[in-house]
Amino acid sequence: MKKQRFKLTPASYLVLIKNSEVLLLRRYNTGYNDGNYSLVAGHLDGQETFRQAMVREAKEEAGVNLNPNDLDIVHVMHRQENFSDVGRRERIDIFIRPRKWRGKPQNLEPEKCDDVNWFPLNSLPKNTIPYIKQVLEHIHNKVFYSEFGF
Repeated sequence: MKKQRFKLTPASYLVLIKNSEVLLLRRYNTGYNDGNYSLVAGHLDGQETFRQAMVREAKEEAGVNLNPNDLDIVHVMHRQENFSDVGRRERIDIFIRPRKWRGKPQNLEPEKCDDVNWFPLNSLPKNTIPYIKQVLEHIHNKVFYSEFGF
């Protein structure tokens, strides 16, 4: 009998920084961390790279246009969470910072998000998701890899 291989859920996160402020969105009506701030992000659809997924998600969620050649991977996180309905899940999160972008960020998914705003990196909202706070600190300190929830 062949053993089932372990699987990770991959996701890309947009670290959009302007004038020492980071773009955050407040999750709404998703069933996951609703009412808390996160970064623009999304799971890979398959047959796409982390950079390609980030280009797609930035456009879909915030109307930001990115070029994959202008994207730098600034942090990698191996993370686990326990969910009441499905149990423990492990994830690999890639945090990507664009050197440039086009468009004014806006909320293009009001059914999943009720606020999109810039916040000072040194004064994030109290209701920022903990692993997002940790990642932003690591990026500031030039730490490339971390683990969360183990």
